[in-house]
Amino acid sequence: MNMLYYSPTMNSCSQHIQQTSRVSPSSRVSSRIVDRCIGSSIDSNKGSGRKIGPAYFGLIFSFLFTTLCCATPGFAQEQEQALQYAQSLSRAFESVATTITPALVNIRAVSKPAATQNLRGDNNEPSPLPPGIPAPFRDFFEHFGKQPPFNGDTTPQQGLGSGVIVDSEGHILTNNHVIANADEVSVRLSDGRSFDATIVGADKRTDLAVIKIDAPELIPAALGDSDHLKIGEWVVAAGTPFGLENTITAGIVSAKGRSILGGNSYEDFIQTDAAINPGNSGGPLANLNGQVVGINTAIFSRSGGYMGVGFAIPINMARQIMQSLITEGKVVRGWLGVVIQELSKELAESFQYNDTKGALVSEIAEDGPAAKGGLRQGDIITEFNGKQITSVNDLRNLVAAQRPETRVAITLIRDGKQKQIRLTLGELPNNIEQPASLDKDDSAQPDYQSSLGIHVEPLTDQLQQQLRSRTKTGVVVTRVEPSSAAAEAHIRVGDIIKSIDGEPITTIKEFQKLLEAVDLKKGARVLLESGGIDRFVFIREK
Repeated sequence: MNMLYYSPTMNSCSQHIQQTSRVSPSSRVSSRIVDRCIGSSIDSNKGSGRKIGPAYFGLIFSFLFTTLCCATPGFAQEQEQALQYAQSLSRAFESVATTITPALVNIRAVSKPAATQNLRGDNNEPSPLPPGIPAPFRDFFEHFGKQPPFNGDTTPQQGLGSGVIVDSEGHILTNNHVIANADEVSVRLSDGRSFDATIVGADKRTDLAVIKIDAPELIPAALGDSDHLKIGEWVVAAGTPFGLENTITAGIVSAKGRSILGGNSYEDFIQTDAAINPGNSGGPLANLNGQVVGINTAIFSRSGGYMGVGFAIPINMARQIMQSLITEGKVVRGWLGVVIQELSKELAESFQYNDTKGALVSEIAEDGPAAKGGLRQGDIITEFNGKQITSVNDLRNLVAAQRPETRVAITLIRDGKQKQIRLTLGELPNNIEQPASLDKDDSAQPDYQSSLGIHVEPLTDQLQQQLRSRTKTGVVVTRVEPSSAAAEAHIRVGDIIKSIDGEPITTIKEFQKLLEAVDLKKGARVLLESGGIDRFVFIREK
């Protein structure tokens, strides 16, 4: 008869198994423990003449049976919970698609050949695109769905885009570049009905437009609050990419407050990784409640297709523009009458300011609201109507959102001290001049080469007219040496140097003396007129 002999190893293993069974129900962990116990028990009894009885094996297999029985329901329960979560998210996406699709429209814009060429700027008509768009974004706008023009082709060109119905009267919100220069605009609804559309109004500076159809039984989309969007929140993009109607894609909010186009545009883009492609322009970006939180506008792409970086105009900004276009046919914006720029650490310190948040006033429009209200060149605006200003875009968008003749409060830093002023906004003028450039062949004056890597000449009447400059004093930059201190400070040919560390310059001799007087190894603040607009730079000798 086989006997069970006592072994200290067996006892410790038994205790270990009992403890482990209370702590870890995992069958994998349990099997490893049993393996170790069997091995250690056999090793400890090897050569001792002792035998391992059936009771010990019974204990082990009893433990294994109990552990596996306990572990399997737990694992199955976790699987079931994971499946429920996935199904819940799937139902959320289904609900959004069901809610948003009836308000989604496919827009077809037909242009005559000459008008189609305008999108590329091939004739004298203005381009519908905001100035200064980087190539990856411009390529998307230019190829958002239009057929490429062929030499001698007189066939009308057409483009496809998307839009969203915003009220039961038939108003549809879309992008300006979808319908710009169009001779005919037609709309196809998600239920298959088609209607001709009229253009109510468009705003080039935000790339938004409103069109209208006369149709019964329309289902408008619910507009949400884009200010409440959180980074990481799920969103759904809807549109007609490549002509594929009623396409729904999903992603998250990757970032907020993006500025990508530059120039005179107003930007506060939502960045998303939801797939956006040519044809999605003007379509809605919705949250999981089915509310529109943005208008899909652009993608960053080097191929013309989706690369995981898309941009949408926040619906709170779009709503204001839309209402102005519907009620007035145009957008009326507040105007402060300043040129502003971002702050670098060096520039901020030169103004006795220990932060880089805010907007630096580099120029004041003559007789504008800022001039009348007491703002000065070199002021740093940190708050507008109680809202903190962290960047140039913040101030530009806040001012534009106000109506003309609105009284506003501004907090600023001047000479290192905080100051508050109140002033009345004006109306933003439409005529904003484009920067001029210097044709060096027109200049025959001898130049002066500085240690900063720039060549300068006196500002003559001829150069002043050529550069469309309002200033009569300063020196003109005629050459910038590559990799020089001036090049790193973004000083360009045609810039007019007006002052150094606040000291005005009227002649080359004064310019030379000021350079000799300042410690360029520590750096100096330089005021330039660039393309007719003043700006500050900080320059340090290399």
